[in-house]
Amino acid sequence: MESNNKHLTPRRGFIGTLAAGAAALGMASVLPLGLNAETPAPPAKKITGDLTPDEWFSNLKGSHRIVYDATHPEGMMPFAWPRVFLITNSKTGTPASDCGVVVVLRHNAIPFAFDSSIWKKYNLGTAFKIDDPTTNAIAQRNPYWQPAKGDFKIPGIGEVEIGINQLQADGVMFCVCDVAVTVMTAVMAQKVNLDPAEVKSEWLKALLPGVMVAPSGVWAVGRAQEHKCSYCFVG
Repeated sequence: MESNNKHLTPRRGFIGTLAAGAAALGMASVLPLGLNAETPAPPAKKITGDLTPDEWFSNLKGSHRIVYDATHPEGMMPFAWPRVFLITNSKTGTPASDCGVVVVLRHNAIPFAFDSSIWKKYNLGTAFKIDDPTTNAIAQRNPYWQPAKGDFKIPGIGEVEIGINQLQADGVMFCVCDVAVTVMTAVMAQKVNLDPAEVKSEWLKALLPGVMVAPSGVWAVGRAQEHKCSYCFVG
């Protein structure tokens, strides 16, 4: 894989990686019409409120800023690390109000951007190999959206509030990659003989409140760093 990618242009290599990710999910490996190396994906049309993606980043506050780059589910880590950042900053005298935290959900971490209706209908837990931490079975819901009290505990720390809504309440900002959503919804649409545009539209209607659709995940990572965020890969 590595030896093949090094001969590709950056654009081809990126799309090839997305296709490989789709194939790894056990779905079709054909890229959707209009998303190939010569035809870039159109800018994301879904925005948060009346804000464009660039305007959304202007809401980033705080003197201590960090972006978490989540490319895979990685258990609870896309949500535990932002909470750890807030907790430890608080312990060193910096309140959450002075912290700027961005979580970029891209590649195989995109399911977390959507509500449980999409998880159930499209079996996202199975497709993306995500377990429900409360049952240890394949997730039938988005376990990080509005979790019940006591759902998450960290050894040595105890109960932690790492639900997306709980993190948002403390100022954490979430965005999702439009390119990955376009690819994955098209792959799923192909499997069940549906219109890719309709499937994507359905997913976007199930977007969690406050989550911004970025033109791409790497675009969002770049913009976050331009807004003086330190970079942290979730792994």
